This record gives sequence, C-alpha cells and structure tokens, in this order.
Amino acid sequence: MTEAAIDSDKGIGVTFALAAVALVGAATMYGYPTQLGKAWGFAAALVFAVLAVVAVQAFE
Repeated sequence: MTEAAIDSDKGIGVTFALAAVALVGAATMYGYPTQLGKAWGFAAALVFAVLAVVAVQAFE
C-alpha cells in the first residue's frame, strides 16, 4: 500500500489572488487620467506580479 501526500493548494490560491490585484493595477494604469495615477498602477501591477511568481516558488 502506498502513501499519497496531499499537496496544499495554498500556493495556487495566493498566486491567483496576487495576479488579480496585478490585473487591477494594470487596469488602473490603462484607465487613470493622470500620469501619476498611471505610474502607481504600473508600480502595483509590477510588484504584485513579482509577488505572484514568488508565491508559486515559495509554496512549491
């Protein structure tokens, strides 16, 4: 009889949550009327996209 390990889906959930926030940042970057708002949208999209990739690696 073999024992199977149950893998947690926490990494996938965290990745999807961070990716959703990154998409909101990208939408803000596209739709905000001022240059400063677009810069904050870009910063949020970049930071949360990097954190999504880190979450995949950390929970692997």
